[in-house]
Amino acid sequence: MHASPVGTPKPPHLFDRDAEWTGLVSFATDARPGATLGVVSGRRRQGKSYLLQGLATALGGIYFPALELTETVSLRLFADELIRFSGSPVPPFRDWLDAIPYLFRLAGDRVVPVVIDEFPFLVKASPGLPSIIQRELGPGGSGSTSRTRLLLCGSAMSVMGGLLSGSAPLRGRAGFELIVHPFGYRDAARFWDITDPKLAALVHSVVGGTPAYRRELLREDTPADLADFDPWVIRTVLNPQTPLFREARYLLAEETEIRDPSLYHSVLAAVAEGNNTSGGIASYIGRKSNEVAHPLRVLEDSRLLIKEPDLFRSGRARYRIAEPLITFYQAIMSREWARLELGGGSAVWSGARARFLSQVTGPHFEAICRDYAIAADPAVFGGPPGEVGSGVVSDPANRTQIQIDVAVLAPAEHGRPRKILSLGEVKWDRVMDLRHVERLRRAQDLLAVKGFDTQHAVLACYSGAGFDRELQAGQRPDIRLVGLDQLYAY
Repeated sequence: MHASPVGTPKPPHLFDRDAEWTGLVSFATDARPGATLGVVSGRRRQGKSYLLQGLATALGGIYFPALELTETVSLRLFADELIRFSGSPVPPFRDWLDAIPYLFRLAGDRVVPVVIDEFPFLVKASPGLPSIIQRELGPGGSGSTSRTRLLLCGSAMSVMGGLLSGSAPLRGRAGFELIVHPFGYRDAARFWDITDPKLAALVHSVVGGTPAYRRELLREDTPADLADFDPWVIRTVLNPQTPLFREARYLLAEETEIRDPSLYHSVLAAVAEGNNTSGGIASYIGRKSNEVAHPLRVLEDSRLLIKEPDLFRSGRARYRIAEPLITFYQAIMSREWARLELGGGSAVWSGARARFLSQVTGPHFEAICRDYAIAADPAVFGGPPGEVGSGVVSDPANRTQIQIDVAVLAPAEHGRPRKILSLGEVKWDRVMDLRHVERLRRAQDLLAVKGFDTQHAVLACYSGAGFDRELQAGQRPDIRLVGLDQLYAY
């Protein structure tokens, strides 16, 4: 792809998203002949439409936001958009077989970005649309003489993921694919204008890095300081008068493949309660393991669940909820929904505060620490991370298991033992001491027996509450203490 032209600066209202903007501009301004296809996806409210509207405006392109309408009405609105763009009359379209070739011919010799937002709505009403686009992009299609840069965008992750997979018509046709993720925990703190790392971590464990939660759903209501965190929770996410109150339910409802919402909510509730294996989830909801396989797969495809392998036990994996707001809803809100709808947020929160720290903030803080390790400078662990995750180390002699919350592995090298760069334990609200290091050292010895290269492993303690004097005084090169200040340092 060609470099973006001079004079396409990112709109000032767009926070961050520099890499996404650069990629979109590069795709949308590629002057080579032939229409091309790009796919942009991401869960609701990540700012995809913001980005794409900004792109279409900056480059003089077409932006068409699809709605849940019949094919006939959608085609009429699409024609209106083309009239607005060209300033000329457009013949009525009988179907998309008329509309797509007309769109590709409309550009003529010009490079024109065309954004179709919420594309899954159109596919729902017109299942053959992807095949029509494929045909027109193929040899002999109307796209061969066009320089249209067509961007299909959507929030229904199962639909968008399926567009380019397996035997789907558009597989192999897309020259650009972008997933717009939530902001990382550091960028989220900047976006919310929070400078206190502890407050930033607490807020992130509730709302994650979704930009619209601050701008649109909470009308810029941010906690003033740590003392304002509890009142902020009560007046925002637990307040039935804010749109954020019902958001977690909508995230599940919009996924088109979900036919039985109660089953999917039960699976998410199981994970939020700490049942993170497929067997544990099945047991919690009273189903057989094979009966939860499909809902687990759909929730993964929808990017609502993440399946994370156990780095030390092959074939084992744990599930975690990708969206913090869903964890918060399942752990805190769902069981008290009737009281919350009547405005009982303050009473519910006082009874749920301890559960929030153990079921929401604790596991979320572990995920933040893993994110820190993934992006860490190679000097932090003595090499670039190849894989970061968690795992369980069996200790047969003591008849226990040692949970490693942050395991950092070097890239695999063929024929050589897998090198462990770091083993870490995470505690959100507990001051860490030498006992935590000793447990990590025991795991290090056990993994060496298993055939891992643990010789230079850094033993890392991650704490939201700090470290005792003895641990700080006894620091050695192979021990690293990571507190909130380090996690949030740029």
